[in-house]
Order: sequence, then structure tokens, then C-alpha cells
Amino acid sequence: MINGLSKAIILYLTPLLALTAILLSLFAYLAPVLMLHDKVALLTVVPSTVLVQNVSHSIDGPSVFLGSLGSCSRPKNDAGVNCTTAGLSTVYDLSVLPNNAPKLLLSPPTEGTPIFLGLALACSLLFFISFTLISFRHKMSERLSNMLEKPMVQSLSAWIGFFGFMIGITSNLILRMYLGKAADDFNASIVLEGSDGPQLFAALSNGFTMVWVAYAFYGVPLVISLAKLHVKATK
Repeated sequence: MINGLSKAIILYLTPLLALTAILLSLFAYLAPVLMLHDKVALLTVVPSTVLVQNVSHSIDGPSVFLGSLGSCSRPKNDAGVNCTTAGLSTVYDLSVLPNNAPKLLLSPPTEGTPIFLGLALACSLLFFISFTLISFRHKMSERLSNMLEKPMVQSLSAWIGFFGFMIGITSNLILRMYLGKAADDFNASIVLEGSDGPQLFAALSNGFTMVWVAYAFYGVPLVISLAKLHVKATK
């Protein structure tokens, strides 16, 4: 029973976790410019009185949603969302924010960040495809099954997955620290302006939550793949 359950998890659940991880990472990477414009972002600037009055009230005002590839914004809560053009040279449009807002503190990350995140996504996709093919090799033709059985193919799949994981989680950690510092500095500057400061509040958003969940899921097939290599190496 245990062997059957273990086999079912490896064959069916693990590829599903890998696919879920890719989709979550992809949504967090493309949002908010290309999809989920005001639903998912890495950092948001929203209207709030908490920094200038120490009490949070629901007010109307401009909002900005920042992501890896660009930003979206709206001048009021019920207004339409306008987004920048997606690109590896990230550009943030902060024109909807008032003039006394510390806009310079919300500068986009370096050009290399979106590139590394895209590279990690590509490696994750290759790992998912190769891991799934290797897992279901017994259901394929004899020629393809024999090819997927080779240690070199399985080693290559595991190493692609490992590099994708390390590049992705490292890039996201750096981006999280960068944007987290930007949000803290933005809020601190508003506090220093006192009651004359803009009624805004910056905070990290749900995009990073999606990323952490994605890499938690990604770790399951990666550990299984590396464990298989370890077992074969010790035989």
C-alpha cells in the first residue's frame, strides 16, 4: 500500500505541483502589466491616512501597482487602470502620485533582475517537461523510454531544475529586499512630512506570496529528482 501511494504521489501529484509552481511564478512575473492589473503586484502604493493621521480611513486617491516588468496605476479608486509597456528594462509610471510624494524612492530594479527571473522560469519549464517525461517513461515507446532511462538525461533534468530553483529564489529574494527597502523609505519620507504629507501608504503585495508558495511546490519534485541521483550514485 505504501509503495503504491508513493508511486502515485511521484507519478501524478509531483508533476502537478511542478506545474502549479510554474503558473504561480508566471503570474507573479507577468503581473500587473500583462495580466491581473490591480489584483497582483509586488509592491502597491494605495491611498491611506495611516501615515499622516496615525489612523487608517478608507479614502479615495491614486494607486500604483509595481511588478517585475512595469507598473499599472489609476488616479482614483473607481477609475480605469493604465499600464506601462512590459519590458526587460523596467519602467514605473508614477505620474498619478501627487508632487509631494517621494517618487524617486520607488525606482525600478536593475535590468538584470527581469532577465534572471525569466531565465529561472525557462529552466523551471524545462525541468517540469523533463521530469514529467522521465516519470512516465514506462508508458512511452521502448526507444524513448530507453533514452529517458539514461543517467545522463536524468542528471541533466535534475541540474536544470536545481539551477532554475537557485536562480529564481535568489533573484526574488534580492527583489523582495530591494522593494521592501523602497517601501519602508517611501513611508518614512511621508511620516517626516507630517500632516502635510501625501495620504499614501506603500507595502509589499501578494505577488511575493505567490512566489514563495510556488518555490515551496517546486522544491518537492526537485528533491525527488536529486534524491534519485543520490541513490544511483551510491549504488
